[in-house]
Amino acid sequence: MSVSAHQASDLVVHVVQEASTLDPPENRALLAEKTPAGPGLVVFPEAFARDFGHAGSDVSGFAETEDGEFATEVERVAKEHGVTLLAGMFGVNEKDPARPFNTLIMRGDGVSAAYRKIHLYDSFGWKESERLSAGPWAPVVVPVSGWLVGLMTCYDLRFPELARALVDRGAEVLVVPAAWVAGHRKLDHWQTLLRARAIENTVYVVGAAQPGPRYTGHSAIYDPMGDVVASAGPEDEVISGTLHRNVLIEARETNPSLINRRL
Repeated sequence: MSVSAHQASDLVVHVVQEASTLDPPENRALLAEKTPAGPGLVVFPEAFARDFGHAGSDVSGFAETEDGEFATEVERVAKEHGVTLLAGMFGVNEKDPARPFNTLIMRGDGVSAAYRKIHLYDSFGWKESERLSAGPWAPVVVPVSGWLVGLMTCYDLRFPELARALVDRGAEVLVVPAAWVAGHRKLDHWQTLLRARAIENTVYVVGAAQPGPRYTGHSAIYDPMGDVVASAGPEDEVISGTLHRNVLIEARETNPSLINRRL
């Protein structure tokens, strides 16, 4: 299989496993403080602009537009550090201001994208839909440094149809910022599902979690055969890994499940 020089480029990914606080200015400051220098993709967790607070909290007062203070700082830090930067926030919902969107913002050189979480966490005793609105069925795939990156958020990981829809749109990497609430079986589910999405779709998967004790931590990068590229423990940590084009190609030649499937 011939590969162009553009396609052959590797992608460095940094995952910042850091807890967001209830203070938006403090969280904006953490973007610059914790972002490694480029080039590459830097991924912060879900709801990094402002933590959810206690279960059932009204977060509508912290919703911002996709060109507001948080997104502006994401863009500034991305430019200053020479990276593409992805982080979570609450996004304004003009049709239902009391229930904003759980939104990912991505900014970088030539990159400006947003994704509104499709599957809300009405599970394990939580009811995210009481305070947030589900985004439309609109899978988002973003070109980043010669790679196609599909965006998912936390609970989305439990829905393999979204991962496959992203791959059908060309995604070679699935990135999953999360605030994966800790609890019985939850770490096992997080790690199993990240790895499963990688293996079944022959893609790299990047999970960026908020740390313990409230959340599971254990951010990780898996390659298209399900091998661990990098992984974190439960505490604050930055992990890094390089995504190799040849590994992706070889995995899809060894396990051509995307070609072999029958619809």
